[in-house]
Amino acid sequence: QWYQRRVRGNNVSGTFLIVLIVLMALLMQFSLHKVEEGNVSVYYRGGALLQTTASPGYHFMLPFITSSKPVQVTTQTDEVKDIPCGTSGGVMIYFDRIEVVNRLKSDAVLSVVRDFSVDYDKPLIFDKVHHEVNQFCSTQNLHSVYIDLFDQIDENLKSALQKDLHQVAPGLEIVGVRVTKPKIPEAIRRNYELMEAERTKLLIATEKQKVIEKEAETERKRAIIEAQKQAEVANITYSQRIMEKDSQRKMSEIEDATNLARSKSQADAEYYSAKMSALSNKLKLTPEYLELFKYRSIMSNVKLYFGPSIPDYIANNIGDNKDLFKDPIPIEISDIPDLKQEV
Repeated sequence: QWYQRRVRGNNVSGTFLIVLIVLMALLMQFSLHKVEEGNVSVYYRGGALLQTTASPGYHFMLPFITSSKPVQVTTQTDEVKDIPCGTSGGVMIYFDRIEVVNRLKSDAVLSVVRDFSVDYDKPLIFDKVHHEVNQFCSTQNLHSVYIDLFDQIDENLKSALQKDLHQVAPGLEIVGVRVTKPKIPEAIRRNYELMEAERTKLLIATEKQKVIEKEAETERKRAIIEAQKQAEVANITYSQRIMEKDSQRKMSEIEDATNLARSKSQADAEYYSAKMSALSNKLKLTPEYLELFKYRSIMSNVKLYFGPSIPDYIANNIGDNKDLFKDPIPIEISDIPDLKQEV
């Protein structure tokens, strides 16, 4: 009996230990939780939001009483799909997808979750995107929304969202907005494609015209440059000719001046020679010299004959030269002192 009681007591202790271990495991399961990196955990107790948050890692909480929910505090992208857009002309178009990149600051998690719950992006982003897109489309026609102002929709939507968030949720930041091309009715789309094709043809024609105008402008500039070059060459040639003529004129003037100086020098020399000759003659033509010159002239016309036949020669030719003896000129050699030696 003692042994049976001991065995029965051991069985009860073992069962209690097992139950205790199971209870401890359950408590650990529901009280220990993990917060992933990039998230902040908020806690609810009895449905009320507690004022504490938990950073990434393992944390304990009261099981079955306290619950935790993770809130992402890194950059995330919310995709808003199938947004209807009614234009001012009554045409209904749809934006297939609008992506809103946003980030919630860690220090603003409690205030945002308290005001808008853990699913804060639904009222602050999803619903707001629908509202802003419809408000934008209601004031624009189809052409403006689809073509003219489409490249401005993302910036305008980002500005509108951020402006409202600054007032209601300052800790939520809009990083960027990406808008896809809206879907329009098929008939209108075909018309736009035709318009785009015609516009492309017009752009091609315009570019061809610009190319032709540019080529013409280039040719005109080339002609102007060529004409300017020819004009400059002609001007240089003309200047060279003028310089040559001027040089020739100056050379001619120099030659004329040289010839004039030479002629003047020659005339002065001749004048001086004549003057000196006249002065010399004046000094030279003395009465004695003139007398000498006279006799020399006479003597140049006198013929002297020598030999034994002189009388016969004179007698034979006297008839032919009677005039020579009509007025004979008596000449005495002694009367010419300077000729004595010569005779």
